[in-house]
Formats: sequence, structure tokens, C-alpha cells
Amino acid sequence: RFQQAMGGVPAWADLENRKKSKGSSSDSDSDEDDDLLRRTGNFVTSSESLPRGILKMRTCLPANQERFADGRLVTVQFHPSAQVVMTAGHDRSVSLFQVDGIRNPKIQSIYLESFPIYKARFSVNGEQVIATGTHHSMFFVYDMMAGSIIPIPRVRGVQEKFLRNFELSPDGSFMLLIGTSGYLHLLSMKTKELISSMKVNGRCSACAFTPDSSKIYSYSKEGEVFIWDVRSRKCLHKFEDEGSLEGKCIAVSKNNQYVACGSSTGVVNLYTTDVCLKENRPKPAKAIMNLVTSATCVTFNPSTEILAVASRDTDEAVKLVHIPSYTVFSNFPVFRRKQIYLAQSMDFSPRSGYFSVANNKGKALLFRLKHYSSF
Repeated sequence: RFQQAMGGVPAWADLENRKKSKGSSSDSDSDEDDDLLRRTGNFVTSSESLPRGILKMRTCLPANQERFADGRLVTVQFHPSAQVVMTAGHDRSVSLFQVDGIRNPKIQSIYLESFPIYKARFSVNGEQVIATGTHHSMFFVYDMMAGSIIPIPRVRGVQEKFLRNFELSPDGSFMLLIGTSGYLHLLSMKTKELISSMKVNGRCSACAFTPDSSKIYSYSKEGEVFIWDVRSRKCLHKFEDEGSLEGKCIAVSKNNQYVACGSSTGVVNLYTTDVCLKENRPKPAKAIMNLVTSATCVTFNPSTEILAVASRDTDEAVKLVHIPSYTVFSNFPVFRRKQIYLAQSMDFSPRSGYFSVANNKGKALLFRLKHYSSF
């Protein structure tokens, strides 16, 4: 079971190899010592950081193996603290599964009548699931501790026909609704009431909180990024995303070092945050050109060593980019073996041990990343 879950035998448990290496090392002890002293730097780094080129991974059974969604799966997300994954889709259901990499047993499903889900997210403490619909001005909060589904009808002060796209702040205190005509509505997570509204020039297509929840990056359809101060709700700075005709998706890395902006041309520009805060036309650290259709989803892994980029407009359009070398892992997706189809949503588990992609066929594909030992 351990080998299946972790993908192989760890070095300390492989007795045959240990005996061999001990036998051979005694012959050339002095040479080994000299070599070791010359290259200690390498030994320290290679064991810690993720190597580039080939990503060691194993394809597991889909995370929602015990209950595939009927139609498009719009959300896959790992629970912030438990070994659980959530899926939600146009079939009006939210499902939770235990992730063991082998069977992934189903924990429960809830059904929201005549409410095709547009997006669902765990609250930061992991006790609630918030779900918005494709054509509704209300949204639902599913309280997992109490087992109750709470409808939140119109939010007072928010004049929106539909509430669809939203983001939750990492400190758990805010919910940001992305409205029409460039409006951003900041809600209190506790009461789900409006605190304040902000407005960008043009229309807003995506937003991201910084890891400390002090700032919001909002990406407009016109290819501009506005940086807001959460406390004062003032715009601190704005910059143009290089070469962007239409902004689609944005992500900020967990260590607050990078910002990734994906546009309709399929180019994902990767910036360092210090440049974004100072310059009006910053140069990207790297322009990732591997997608040929519109970039619709960008996600950093928790250790900021992988950036996942995807397009939902063509099959198998998911790439994993190694940071800081900015090179794409060549063995993903698997060549000539169709499994991803149209990628709708992606997520990494809290310590990067698993990566999941939700597709339009109702499956949440699951991959075990062997470099990371824990979930």
C-alpha cells in the first residue's frame, strides 16, 4: 500500500542497493571524500528543489471514480487541511472524495436543484463550500459541519443579474465577486454582506488575492492589470500586460514572488511581483507560448516550483512549467494518449503530492507527483 500510494520504494527501504553501495564505497573511500567535498552544494540543492525536464508522476484513477459527473466538471479543488477533494459541475452536484490514490472513495454528494454550478470553492478553514450558478443572482453556502445548505439570496447593494465568478481571500475574511461593467464587489466572508465596490476601466475578467490578503490583482478584458489595496479599496497601481489583446486568467504564487497573466492568444506572461508594483509596462520574466488557444486557467503549486497553464478550447492543452528555469516538463501530457480532453479547472494538493484536472467529460483526473512525499 505504501508503495502504491507513494510511487515506489524509498532509498532507505531498498536493502539490496544499500548493501551494494556500501561494498563499493569502501574500495574508493578517499576518492569519494574528495569528490564530496568538492560538490556539497549540489547535494544540498538537488534533494530539496524540483528538477527540470522530466516530472516523475504516476496516473491514478480519477479522483471522482465513484461518481463521475454527468457533463462538464467546472471545479476540482483539494481541501485545505484534510485528504479530501471536491468536484462540482453542470449536473448541479457537489461531491467530496477521500484521496488515497488507489480507490478514492466517495464521502458524500449534495444536489442543488435547478442550479447548474459555475464555480465552487472551499472556505479557507475548510468548513464550508461556496457555489455560484451559471444563471443566478443568488449563491449557496454548504456548511459541512452542520450538514446544511444555506441559500444566500440577493446581496444587498450588489446590482448584478448573475453572480458567477468569485475569489476568496487567503486569510478567510473576504469574498470578492467579479461583476459586469468592471465592478468588483468585496463581501465579508462572515456575514456575506457587501463591504465596498471597486471599478476598473473596461470589463474585469479575473482576479487574484495576494497570499497575505492585503492586495487584489484584477485583470481586465482590455489587457490591463489593476492592483488594489484591500483595506482602503484604492487602486495602488496599474500596468499593461505585454502583448495582451484580451485578459482571461490571473494567478499570484503562494510565496508572492510571481504573477501569471493568461490572455486570449494563449500566451501566459510570468512577471515578478516587484516589477508589477513599480512599472507601467513591465517586461515578463518569461512569456510561455506553449498554448495555441486562449489560456483559461493558470495555477501555481504551493511551493512555487510548478505553474500549470491550460486552455479549455482544445483537447490536451495543459502544460506544467518548471520554475525558476521556466521550462515545460516534456512528459506531460502523455504523447498520443488522450486522457485530459478539455481542461476546465486544475488544482494541486496542499503539499503538492497530487495534481488534478477537471475535464468536460465529467472526470477529475488525478496524478501523483512523486517528487513530493506528502499529500
